Amino acid sequence: MNPLGTPSQETVTAPPEQPSGGRLGPRRRIVLAVTLVLVVALLGVAYLTTRDSGPAAPTRVEVATIAGTVTKQAIDELNSAPARSAQVYRAILPSLVEVQASTTRAAKGGETDLGAGVVVNAQGAILTALHVIEGARRVQVTFADGTRSFASVASTDPEHDIAVLLPERGPEVIVPATLGSPGQVGDDTYAVGHPLGLHGTLTAGVISGLERRLKGRNGRELKGLIQFDAAVNPGSSGGPLLNRNGQVIGIVTALANPQRDGYFIGIGFAVPIGAAGGAAGAPPK
Repeated sequence: MNPLGTPSQETVTAPPEQPSGGRLGPRRRIVLAVTLVLVVALLGVAYLTTRDSGPAAPTRVEVATIAGTVTKQAIDELNSAPARSAQVYRAILPSLVEVQASTTRAAKGGETDLGAGVVVNAQGAILTALHVIEGARRVQVTFADGTRSFASVASTDPEHDIAVLLPERGPEVIVPATLGSPGQVGDDTYAVGHPLGLHGTLTAGVISGLERRLKGRNGRELKGLIQFDAAVNPGSSGGPLLNRNGQVIGIVTALANPQRDGYFIGIGFAVPIGAAGGAAGAPPK
């Protein structure tokens, strides 16, 4: 198990384009079916109530044509709606933070770790992974609007690899993330961070397991972790793990890699937001 640190200089190839997801999901199919049933029912009522008096009732062919037109419009509207992953990304982006931790106070020299964080309250407090900033002499954060600031460590929770940062100044508009419950195995999940220095990257997967245990840095055992298969790499640590509603359900902390090369092979881990927020003094779920 490797904490997600900062990669060495290397060439990173662009990820392949993801499919746009044109298929109708279960919720869309339900909406479409309900729309069609209502249209047919209303037209049937209109036909029955006007059959014996008043203007001529529409024929069955006309009813079918009207229903087909309405159904097509409903399908077009559903297909034109943004993908669930795009909605999740837009929801979390204003709360996403870049975290840079340096071993020296000077602007140059020394080593710098890159990680992510997420704003969790109206004062601009930032949750991140402790190993990103541990031992650093200087921590700088960058908010989604480009605001940059030095930050101090308000509290830490080594048992859960969590730290809370307080920036010296925040953006003009602070947008705290919405916190959610971990859910269950098989639920959709999304990780957002800065893997390999690729800022604001979203990856998608599912929750693969709950209540996992792993050994972290310095032999610390991390308990109660969420296992997931959304890709994470060095630079993802401290970033939010999200559910399909864009709510933060965990803080990314580590990846499993039996070859010890520090890169993702399919298993990532996150501290549940209840433990991360409550143990480090941030607002619990």
